[in-house]
Amino acid sequence: MARHFPSAKGWVALIAVVLILVVDQIIKVEVKTSMYLHESIRVTDWFYITFVENNGMAYGMTFINKLVLTFFRMAAIAVIAVYLYRQVRKNARWVYVVCLALVLAGAAGNLIDCIAYGQVFTASTSDTIAHFVPWGQGYEEIFRGRVVDMLYFPLFETDLPQWLPIWGGEHYIFFSPVFNFADSCITSGVIALLLFCRKELATISFSKDAADKQPEGDDAPTE
Repeated sequence: MARHFPSAKGWVALIAVVLILVVDQIIKVEVKTSMYLHESIRVTDWFYITFVENNGMAYGMTFINKLVLTFFRMAAIAVIAVYLYRQVRKNARWVYVVCLALVLAGAAGNLIDCIAYGQVFTASTSDTIAHFVPWGQGYEEIFRGRVVDMLYFPLFETDLPQWLPIWGGEHYIFFSPVFNFADSCITSGVIALLLFCRKELATISFSKDAADKQPEGDDAPTE
């Protein structure tokens, strides 16, 4: 039986996912174990390191039950991983493989928080800094850990004019969400997919037969 060794694209995708996960977790652990909850460190007028935690999706959105969201993440990551593997086997374009790897790594990075952080960290509060504890002695049940966010870019602030309906006179901050490195990887991957991979997105198939067809990417053999 012939063995299928990882191709160059496979190795690049694997290395990219691992590096993103390592960087993401280093940043989160450093913030979690050195900052109080809601503490903010000014880097520039338009960039702050602001420690917050959320139970929801990227950029702090919350509209799904926490446990349901965690299992949905797990299912989505499994689907993306299988699809990425098949695209590598199919010899898809480099840009498509890299974008999928970005999305996969970002989703996996936040999943680690959900699964493990509640088990291995004490709770972060405005008065206490979290620290590591033995597995199972943390602040929350497994699968219910909170995602660590820290990147805040208030690019500019202003007071809205009084004549504006509904929001008149309110203080407005352009781009107020606090997010993390994993979120930025997901967003970058999705935007790049929409800009550069519309042909692939229009023909997405999860069937094994479709994945094993003749290669069509940059390295497809030519006669």
